[in-house]
Amino acid sequence: MTKTAWLARGVAALLLALAGLSAVAAPVAAITLTDDRGRSLTLAAPPQRVISLLPSLTESVCALGGCARLVGTDRYSNSPAEVLALPKLGGIDDAQVERIVALKPDVVLAATAARIIERLEQLGVRVVVVESKTHADVQRSLGTIAQLLGTPERAAPVWARIQREMAEAAARVPARVRGQRVYFEVDASPYAAGSSSFIGETLTRLGLGNIVTPELGPFPKLNPEYVLKAQPDILIGAQRNVSEMPARPGWSALRAVQRGRVCGFDPASYEVLIRPGPRMGEAALQLAGCVAGLAEPR
Repeated sequence: MTKTAWLARGVAALLLALAGLSAVAAPVAAITLTDDRGRSLTLAAPPQRVISLLPSLTESVCALGGCARLVGTDRYSNSPAEVLALPKLGGIDDAQVERIVALKPDVVLAATAARIIERLEQLGVRVVVVESKTHADVQRSLGTIAQLLGTPERAAPVWARIQREMAEAAARVPARVRGQRVYFEVDASPYAAGSSSFIGETLTRLGLGNIVTPELGPFPKLNPEYVLKAQPDILIGAQRNVSEMPARPGWSALRAVQRGRVCGFDPASYEVLIRPGPRMGEAALQLAGCVAGLAEPR
C-alpha cells in the first residue's frame, strides 16, 4: 500500500472517530427553578413523567410541547384531545394521593389551593406550584413550565400568539360597545370575575368596563343586591346560569335582562373563558364575537 493510501485511510479513520464523538449525547443540564410558593426545586434532568392537577396547567404543558410527558391529570382536564385517555386523578379538593404516587411522576404541577401538596411532598413527590390569576401570572407560569420541561425557548412564542389573538379580538369590538360595563358571572352564588382577574384584564383589553372594582379582589362573592344596584350593560356567564337570571329575585328589572344584552356560553366555550392558560386569546375572540353581536343599548 502506498504512502498516499495509508494517509487516506488515516484521514478516513479520524473522520469516523470524530463522527462517533459527535453522536454521543451532550450531558443533560440540571433544571433549577422557583415556583409560586417561592420554593426552589432542582432536578437532575427535565422531567419525563409529569402529572398536572389543573386544566390550565395541562393545557400549558401541551402548548409548550410536553403533552407526551403527561402520565395523569385532574378529572377536568379535557383539552387537547391527547389528554382524554390519561388517568384522571381527582381535583383540587380530592386528588388521589395513592394513584398519583403509583404513577411515579418526576414532578406534579398544582395550584396553591390543592390540598394534597404537603402530603405528596412528605411521600417524596416533587411538586411545582403555579398560580395564575392575572395575565402577568399566565405569562410567568408559561415561562416556569417551559423551564421545567427544559424548553425555555417555547414560552415566548406561545405568549406572543395569545397577544396577537387579544389584539385581533379587541379590533372586533365595535365602538358602540366599548366602555360598556360587564357583569361576568363565574358561579351563580354569585361569584364574579373582578377587574383585577385575568378575565377582567381580558375585558379591559377589549375596551369593556367591569362592575366589580379592583378592591373587591379577582373573584369575589357578591351580594346579589350589588349587581342590581350596578345595573351592568352586559351580562356574561355560562348559558345555564344566564338563562336563569330573569327568575332571580329582582333580576328581571335589570336593563340588560330586559333588552337581551346577555352572552351565555355553552360548557365547552365557557371552559375556555375561565381557564388562565394558552387559550386566553381564544377566549378573548369568543367574548368579542358575542358582544359585537349584541343589540344597540337603548
